[in-house]
Amino acid sequence: MKKTQIMWIENKGDDGIVGPARIGRVTFSKSGKSVYYQGRRFESLNGRGFKSNYYDAETGEHYWISGCRKDGRDALYGTSVVIDEDVREEYWTQIRGQPGNVQLSSFKTDGKY
Repeated sequence: MKKTQIMWIENKGDDGIVGPARIGRVTFSKSGKSVYYQGRRFESLNGRGFKSNYYDAETGEHYWISGCRKDGRDALYGTSVVIDEDVREEYWTQIRGQPGNVQLSSFKTDGKY
């Protein structure tokens, strides 16, 4: 069975700094260097990215993909976040510890800066 995890997936946009984000379940390659999400393959930048750690193997777009934080401050800068329906309940109950928010499928985060 392939390893899966609920992750923060942020497209770094045209400026390479901030873009729209999603929370969804990714699958890891056997080596762990590739991540698969919604039919797309993301390859590791091996530390060569600017505020990004993966790139879309087909389009070359840069992304920040990481485990979700309990405090919800996954973004460096404020952005909009959409939570995939298949992980919404698990995200709010197990990761964030906020079962009262399970009906929320999106939110705006302030980010760290």
